[in-house]
Amino acid sequence: METKEYDLIELKNIAKWLINNGLNYNIWLFNGEMGAGKTTLINELAHQMGVLNPTSSPTYSIVNEYETSNGLIYHLDLFRLKDISEAIDAGIEEILFSNSICFIEWPEIILPLIDNKYLEINISNIGESRKIQLIKHG
Repeated sequence: METKEYDLIELKNIAKWLINNGLNYNIWLFNGEMGAGKTTLINELAHQMGVLNPTSSPTYSIVNEYETSNGLIYHLDLFRLKDISEAIDAGIEEILFSNSICFIEWPEIILPLIDNKYLEINISNIGESRKIQLIKHG
């Protein structure tokens, strides 16, 4: 487990740090309260991983798909899902097993679908800055 503090000025460096630590992981779970900066960080990660098109929060669509020269990146926001059956009906299971990078906000509901290899990224607010905790599973 590693922990760092950062602010928006350091966002690019934090994203680079996460990418360097997450090279062998396809599933990235983002935890944090509303407004902690999960989507902002995911957008920066996507751009640094080669997404050229604009990125946005998939709050209402549940899943955004982005193309890179290395394959697809999925950004999932599961905040509105009520239970795991809704996730399965939405095709989340296929996305998880696609071997593509999956950035997942509000992942609690699908934890039973995830195997033992994933990154857990916990973000919390500390005044004007953020505290990020990285835990590697598997």
